[in-house]
Amino acid sequence: MAKTTPRKILSLLLGFFMTAFMTKVEAQIVIGTPNLQFSQACANETFNSFTVDFIFNPASGVLPSNQFIVELSDAEGNFDEPEIVYMSNPGEINSSPASVSFALPTTTAGEGYRVKIRSTEPEASSTPSESFSAYYKLQDSPFTINDLIPTGSYCPGGSYLLTIDNPGSPGNDSPLNYPSLTFNWFKEVGATGSVMVAQGETFSVSEPGVYFVETNYGTCTSDSFSNRVTITEGEIQDDVSATIVSSEGNPFCATNGPTELSTVEGDSYQWFREGSMIPGATEQVFVTDISGLYSVVVSFGSCQATGIIELDTGDFTSEVDVPASNMLEEGDTLIVTVTTDAVNPQFEWTLNGETIPGATQSTLSVTEFGEYRVYITQTSECVVTREHFFAVEEFINPFPEVNNIPNLISPNGDGINDTWIIPIDYVSGTNTEVIIISSNGETVLSTKDYLNNWPENQPTLSSVNEVYYYMIIPPDKAPKKGSITIVK
Repeated sequence: MAKTTPRKILSLLLGFFMTAFMTKVEAQIVIGTPNLQFSQACANETFNSFTVDFIFNPASGVLPSNQFIVELSDAEGNFDEPEIVYMSNPGEINSSPASVSFALPTTTAGEGYRVKIRSTEPEASSTPSESFSAYYKLQDSPFTINDLIPTGSYCPGGSYLLTIDNPGSPGNDSPLNYPSLTFNWFKEVGATGSVMVAQGETFSVSEPGVYFVETNYGTCTSDSFSNRVTITEGEIQDDVSATIVSSEGNPFCATNGPTELSTVEGDSYQWFREGSMIPGATEQVFVTDISGLYSVVVSFGSCQATGIIELDTGDFTSEVDVPASNMLEEGDTLIVTVTTDAVNPQFEWTLNGETIPGATQSTLSVTEFGEYRVYITQTSECVVTREHFFAVEEFINPFPEVNNIPNLISPNGDGINDTWIIPIDYVSGTNTEVIIISSNGETVLSTKDYLNNWPENQPTLSSVNEVYYYMIIPPDKAPKKGSITIVK
């Protein structure tokens, strides 16, 4: 057996480290700066694909499991928290140069984005690309301002508030439905030019001119722009208008809280609802959660402006076609129907606090006695629930058909023989006089309008059986007499 010397051991260790070093060197690549195949990235729902080319060297340095990744910076070009917008399949890209396409996130909006290319095996990263503008156009269609009214005017020394309609006329895709968007207001200059004059969802105009607004997509062209509105300065005698804006839009869902109605800035204010002055509503902003026609008069000293808005809180109306109290004879059926203008309504019916199984329609067939409620829920747009109550009691005929005059009753509240029921020939409407006298000669009842209800509302009876005497005197027949025993 050959002897292992220190020289041999040193040679083996050196060979091992050289092999490891060479393997590590061979597993390194360099990725070139990405070459953008676009000047700006303007995406929308129908187009969102942008190509970038890059080189890497040596091509043999990528492992079969390697993935190339495209990272997108923030709008200022920082890669502190980059967003991955493309990742290749393992081993998919193994030759250089390479070309990949990526899609913008829907939150993209800015002028200073950059991309980097990164590999996973081996780990390597390119320098950032040149900066570019990038916007995902969430809303990319024309919209309306000023309720599509083409003109407006303001009092001398005052202003006119232009607003983006939310939602505005039917079919108007209001950009206010997309909270991340911002807006640029423009004033036309000359026949074809315009200058940006403000940013925001509203613009207070204090100079005559033609104005419009565009969704801020930077240098990207877009169809997200408004109609033009011509604003003039009125004279003292002119009928000048003031804009009213609902902070939560119109319609809005009042169940989520009230909205703020605001108007242009003036010297004083007075708000009205349905033409009636609202006491104490004398500020520039009025808070409400009630539907209706609101107006405001804004005073500018020598001139007044009036604004109007038809506010819709997203509520609905409903009613049932029965009164709160109903009588039903045993074996009969009462049909109850709800009418409502709720959007996609759902119905729930309850009896004495318990849900009636299967009762989910707008109509209910009632055959049982008790307390009913129906809950109507609007399930679309603004989710609101309303309820209606009605009671159904058993109908007891106070004038049933009986042949004989009873001489025995038992008023114990069991619903059987509780009152003195006599033939219908002698009850209310026949002009028959009914007299009842106690055993000690006291008249306890004397009426020509008997309702088959004695001894209802009589003083407390004694615990022993009592005997009363009656006299029935019809107008055209012989009187009838007899006794009544009250059994306890």
